[in-house]
Amino acid sequence: MIIGIGSDLAHIDRLAATLEQQGERFLARCFAPAERDYVESRAAAMPADKQAGARASGYAKRWAAKEACAKALGLGIREGIFLGDIIIGNDTAGKPSILLQGGAAQRLSAITPVGMNARIDVSLSDDGGLALAFVVISAT
Repeated sequence: MIIGIGSDLAHIDRLAATLEQQGERFLARCFAPAERDYVESRAAAMPADKQAGARASGYAKRWAAKEACAKALGLGIREGIFLGDIIIGNDTAGKPSILLQGGAAQRLSAITPVGMNARIDVSLSDDGGLALAFVVISAT
Protein backbone atom coordinates (compact mmCIF):
# COMPACT_ATOMS: atom_id res chain seq x y z
CA MET A 1 0.00 0.00 0.00
CA ILE A 2 1.33 3.44 -0.91
CA ILE A 3 1.13 5.88 2.00
CA GLY A 4 2.97 8.82 0.46
CA ILE A 5 4.38 10.14 -2.81
CA GLY A 6 6.53 13.21 -3.31
CA SER A 7 8.56 14.79 -6.08
CA ASP A 8 10.74 17.86 -6.34
CA LEU A 9 12.85 19.74 -8.87
CA ALA A 10 15.86 21.82 -7.88
CA HIS A 11 17.76 24.27 -10.08
CA ILE A 12 21.40 23.20 -9.96
CA ASP A 13 22.64 26.75 -10.64
CA ARG A 14 20.56 28.08 -7.74
CA LEU A 15 22.08 25.53 -5.40
CA ALA A 16 25.56 26.35 -6.73
CA ALA A 17 24.93 30.01 -5.92
CA THR A 18 23.80 29.10 -2.40
CA LEU A 19 26.96 27.02 -1.93
CA GLU A 20 29.02 30.00 -3.08
CA GLN A 21 27.23 32.48 -0.82
CA GLN A 22 26.68 30.44 2.33
CA GLY A 23 29.26 27.66 2.03
CA GLU A 24 29.92 25.65 5.16
CA ARG A 25 27.02 27.15 7.10
CA PHE A 26 24.51 25.94 4.50
CA LEU A 27 26.11 22.50 4.21
CA ALA A 28 26.24 21.95 7.97
CA ARG A 29 22.60 23.00 8.39
CA CYS A 30 21.14 20.89 5.57
CA PHE A 31 23.38 17.87 4.93
CA ALA A 32 24.67 15.09 7.18
CA PRO A 33 28.40 14.32 7.20
CA ALA A 34 27.83 11.10 5.22
CA GLU A 35 25.95 13.02 2.52
CA ARG A 36 28.70 15.59 2.30
CA ASP A 37 31.42 12.93 2.16
CA TYR A 38 29.63 11.16 -0.69
CA VAL A 39 29.09 14.30 -2.78
CA GLU A 40 32.58 15.67 -2.17
CA SER A 41 34.31 12.36 -3.00
CA ARG A 42 32.32 11.95 -6.22
CA ALA A 43 33.11 15.52 -7.26
CA ALA A 44 36.80 15.08 -6.44
CA ALA A 45 36.94 12.05 -8.74
CA MET A 46 35.88 14.20 -11.71
CA PRO A 47 38.28 16.16 -13.95
CA ALA A 48 39.10 19.54 -12.39
CA ASP A 49 36.93 21.49 -14.83
CA LYS A 50 33.87 19.37 -13.93
CA GLN A 51 34.23 19.27 -10.14
CA ALA A 52 32.19 22.36 -9.28
CA GLY A 53 29.31 21.20 -11.49
CA ALA A 54 29.39 17.68 -10.07
CA ARG A 55 29.40 19.08 -6.55
CA ALA A 56 26.43 21.38 -7.21
CA SER A 57 24.53 18.59 -8.98
CA GLY A 58 25.16 16.15 -6.14
CA TYR A 59 23.87 18.54 -3.51
CA ALA A 60 20.93 19.61 -5.69
CA LYS A 61 19.79 15.99 -6.11
CA ARG A 62 19.98 15.45 -2.35
CA TRP A 63 18.13 18.72 -1.71
CA ALA A 64 15.37 17.64 -4.10
CA ALA A 65 15.21 14.21 -2.42
CA LYS A 66 14.83 15.78 1.02
CA GLU A 67 12.00 18.01 -0.24
CA ALA A 68 10.32 15.11 -2.06
CA CYS A 69 10.53 12.94 1.05
CA ALA A 70 9.04 15.68 3.22
CA LYS A 71 6.15 15.93 0.75
CA ALA A 72 5.68 12.15 0.79
CA LEU A 73 5.49 12.35 4.59
CA GLY A 74 2.51 14.67 4.07
CA LEU A 75 3.81 17.80 5.79
CA GLY A 76 6.70 19.30 3.87
CA ILE A 77 9.45 21.02 5.83
CA ARG A 78 7.40 22.12 8.83
CA GLU A 79 5.79 20.81 12.01
CA GLY A 80 9.00 19.28 13.35
CA ILE A 81 10.40 17.96 10.07
CA PHE A 82 13.78 19.44 9.21
CA LEU A 83 16.04 18.90 6.19
CA GLY A 84 18.72 17.53 8.51
CA ASP A 85 16.31 14.77 9.64
CA ILE A 86 16.22 13.34 6.11
CA ILE A 87 19.53 11.73 5.11
CA ILE A 88 20.16 10.61 1.55
CA GLY A 89 22.56 7.71 1.31
CA ASN A 90 23.79 5.34 -1.35
CA ASP A 91 24.50 1.62 -1.23
CA THR A 92 27.74 0.14 -2.58
CA ALA A 93 26.24 -0.05 -6.08
CA GLY A 94 25.24 3.65 -5.92
CA LYS A 95 21.50 3.10 -5.42
CA PRO A 96 20.09 6.00 -3.39
CA SER A 97 18.27 5.44 -0.11
CA ILE A 98 16.72 7.55 2.62
CA LEU A 99 17.27 7.34 6.36
CA LEU A 100 14.97 9.31 8.65
CA GLN A 101 15.66 10.59 12.14
CA GLY A 102 14.05 13.02 14.56
CA GLY A 103 10.70 14.49 13.54
CA ALA A 104 10.79 12.87 10.11
CA ALA A 105 11.14 9.40 11.66
CA GLN A 106 8.32 10.19 14.10
CA ARG A 107 6.07 11.29 11.23
CA LEU A 108 6.82 8.10 9.28
CA SER A 109 5.88 6.06 12.33
CA ALA A 110 2.64 8.03 12.72
CA ILE A 111 1.51 7.47 9.12
CA THR A 112 2.51 3.80 8.94
CA PRO A 113 -0.53 1.59 9.60
CA VAL A 114 -0.33 -0.51 12.74
CA GLY A 115 1.28 -3.88 12.13
CA MET A 116 2.90 -2.80 8.86
CA ASN A 117 6.48 -1.93 7.95
CA ALA A 118 7.32 1.23 6.01
CA ARG A 119 9.63 1.28 3.02
CA ILE A 120 11.00 4.38 1.29
CA ASP A 121 12.08 4.25 -2.35
CA VAL A 122 13.80 7.17 -4.04
CA SER A 123 14.90 7.94 -7.58
CA LEU A 124 17.32 10.78 -8.42
CA SER A 125 18.20 12.30 -11.77
CA ASP A 126 19.63 15.47 -13.26
CA ASP A 127 19.59 16.99 -16.74
CA GLY A 128 19.40 20.41 -18.33
CA GLY A 129 20.34 22.24 -15.17
CA LEU A 130 17.67 20.57 -13.04
CA ALA A 131 17.86 17.91 -10.36
CA LEU A 132 14.83 15.66 -9.91
CA ALA A 133 13.81 13.42 -7.03
CA PHE A 134 10.82 11.12 -6.73
CA VAL A 135 9.97 9.40 -3.43
CA VAL A 136 7.42 6.69 -2.70
CA ILE A 137 6.64 5.58 0.85
CA SER A 138 4.87 2.25 1.03
CA ALA A 139 3.82 -0.12 3.79
CA THR A 140 3.63 -3.90 3.80
